[in-house]
Amino acid sequence: MPEKTKETILDELIALSHHLGEEQRELLIIGEGNTSARIDDDTFWVKASGNNLRTIAAEGFVQISRSSVLKLLDSAATDADVKRVLTQSRVDPKATAHPSVETVLHASLYELTDAQFIGHSHPSAVNAIMCSTRSEDIIGHLMPDEIVVCGVASIYIPYTDPGLPLAREVVRRVKAFIAEWGEQPRTMYLQNHGLFAMGRSAREVQNIQAMAVKHARVLGGTYAAGGPNFLSREAIARIHTRPDEEVRRNQFK
Repeated sequence: MPEKTKETILDELIALSHHLGEEQRELLIIGEGNTSARIDDDTFWVKASGNNLRTIAAEGFVQISRSSVLKLLDSAATDADVKRVLTQSRVDPKATAHPSVETVLHASLYELTDAQFIGHSHPSAVNAIMCSTRSEDIIGHLMPDEIVVCGVASIYIPYTDPGLPLAREVVRRVKAFIAEWGEQPRTMYLQNHGLFAMGRSAREVQNIQAMAVKHARVLGGTYAAGGPNFLSREAIARIHTRPDEEVRRNQFK
């Protein structure tokens, strides 16, 4: 199968963005959220600030050099420095759109995982949990299908200032996740903020987003019925390693 061109990848990213931005899904409104897609070993498309994912077009994305952006992680950069580096990291010198504030975070996830597409949203159902005093409950698995779609475990990020501080915290926690579980994360929840889905395809990102919303709604409902009955780590491992579930997992990619 021939490799996808950056234009084809951009078309898929636009379609993913429109899907996530559809108002009836209640994943985000107005200019909320951002999406991105890996192009090659160093570059990726990322949403430009101020765009609405429901209506975004090709000019609403910027091609970024990952290696240039990642230099910020180990620097003592100010907000002005971050803005300057993001501007200089645009591959097309004629581009005028400014990359999302979460560009360093997206670059970090592409550096640490095999994700090909990333979708960041602020679902109403998810944030009803993430903005509560029980926000960390969100990472507890409740249903077998959630394990199949969203992965063996999810990452929880305590509230962190968006931008460079958040990117650094994500790097630390993704590395810890990989060390603990021996595989890459697919789902990441940010306290008082929202959801990240990391997929090997645009379809996988859509599926993770949909399942995460269902999980949040079910979790919220359990509080009215005596509290959540989380699956044990042993039960989770069993579902995650069953051959029949692997077949289904591959169908969701």
